[in-house]
Amino acid sequence: MKKIITYWTFDLIHKGHINILKRAKELWDHLTVAISSDEFNKLKDKKSFYSFEERKYILEAIKYVDEIIPENNWEQKKEDIKKYNIDIFVMGDDWKGKFDELKELCEVVYLPRTPNISTTSLKEIFKSVTKKQIDTIKKVLESIEYFNKLF
Repeated sequence: MKKIITYWTFDLIHKGHINILKRAKELWDHLTVAISSDEFNKLKDKKSFYSFEERKYILEAIKYVDEIIPENNWEQKKEDIKKYNIDIFVMGDDWKGKFDELKELCEVVYLPRTPNISTTSLKEIFKSVTKKQIDTIKKVLESIEYFNKLF
């Protein structure tokens, strides 16, 4: 059985994330996903849309994921590869070359990203939404909830 691992923040899970998880799972047997903990995100000056527990909950529902572990520091990758008997370390190709030092412990594979989608682009879209638009969306959702209660 080939065991693989990948490390991501998964702050706004989108189609591109699912595509990489799916491709990784299709190529190998057991997929472990390490999610950056809230504390580690603070150290990286990164703010996640969802908490660690919420991101973990979402990933647990994805059929390609076999195991989820927290990522608590940069040095953890080498320890995890040994601890979980990992054969292959997988990342998106936007990280190409950044983890080549792990080749001494396992195979390192950089999978192509899905074009035209990224967490950064989604965050930019969210930033452009005005308070008035948010209030309108809230009203629509409240109306839908109200009508659902009627039926």
